[in-house]
Order: sequence, then C-alpha cells, then structure tokens
Amino acid sequence: MFFDLIRHNGLFAALTVIGLIQPFFLPLGASLLSGEAIAAEASAGTLRYLVVRPVGRARLIVAKYSAVVAELAAAIVWVMVVALIAGGFAFGYGSLPTLSGTTLGGGAATVRIVATAGYALVGMGALAAIGMFLSTVTDSGLGAAAATMAIAITSQILDGLPSLRAIHPYLITHRWFAFVDLFRSPVEWNGIVQGLILSGAYVAVFLGLALAVFSRKDVVS
Repeated sequence: MFFDLIRHNGLFAALTVIGLIQPFFLPLGASLLSGEAIAAEASAGTLRYLVVRPVGRARLIVAKYSAVVAELAAAIVWVMVVALIAGGFAFGYGSLPTLSGTTLGGGAATVRIVATAGYALVGMGALAAIGMFLSTVTDSGLGAAAATMAIAITSQILDGLPSLRAIHPYLITHRWFAFVDLFRSPVEWNGIVQGLILSGAYVAVFLGLALAVFSRKDVVS
C-alpha cells in the first residue's frame, strides 16, 4: 500500500520495507531463531549442562524467548533505519501524507513509524512463541524451525481463501498488516487492537505450553 507513495516522501521507505519483509523474511528469522533455541542445544549435547546449573527451567525458557525477541527487534530496527536513510537521500523528507488525505508532521510521523516497528515485533513474537514450543518437543532445531515457518506460510494461505473467512480472525497472520491503520486519520484502532490481543493470546498459550513441556522433559542430551 505504501509502494506508490515512497517516491513522494522518504519516510515511507521504512513502512515499505516492513511490508516487504513481514510476509516471509521476518517469519523465517523468527522460525530459525526460536526453533533452534532449545532443540539446537539438545542436539549439540549442551542442554543438560544448562539445566544442571542453578537456573530454573522456566527462567531458561523465558531467557531464550527474550533473546529471540531482542534479535528480532534489532533486525526490524536495523532495516527500518537503513530504509529511512536511503529513502531520505533518494526522495527527501517532509510532512507525511496519510491514507485518508491529511498530513502528519515529522514528530507525529516518527511516533507512528516507531509504533509500526513495535506492532511488527509483537506479531513476530507470537510466531516465536510457537517456535519455542516446538523447540521443546524435538531435538531437531531445523525440524522445529521448518514446522514454525510452515505454520506461518499455511496461515497466510488460509487467510487468503474467502471460503474460510470464519477462521480468519484466529489465524496468527490475520492482523499482521493492521499497522497500515496507523496511517489513517483518525487512526482506526479496531484491527490494531484485535491484532495485539490475538498475538498476546498466541504468546500466552504457546509459551505456556513450552514451559509446561520443558519443565517435565527428561533432558538426557
């Protein structure tokens, strides 16, 4: 949606790059990082050394998940900053036109761009929670990562099928692009709030499952 506008304002570059990487590259990174968080330690034979240390298993899961989210945040910030710099050089900066026809000043535009980064991170955090859970039930990091990525791809495919409209609100990818509503005037909060609630639910359920499984897992590798 922002591709046609990038030539008018370099600030749109940061939004365009999120639109480019969110369907595949960000999920790929989230899948690889979370899928290998526990399983890779098990396959390498180092997991047992981690669990015998005076650190609870729940704390280990939370620390691993936090590290994954931090790396995803760093990736999002990096690509957006590079896009902003490149967009500024190529097209310059100025008041940011909204999708409703009004304009935003530099400060307001910056706040909404930062909010876009945060919203994208929350969505990837939900996918990473699934990856963490799968990482606790297998010793194959690649297998857990592949399964997590398959879930993301399948969800996007199902979300594009009108005949399955009834399940769309429950698909993890359904509200990934709701950040677009931040650039309307006034902001349309409904989709954004629904996306945050959906992502929060996925994090709570799958991170909870990861904690439950790992706390009972017999670690021998």
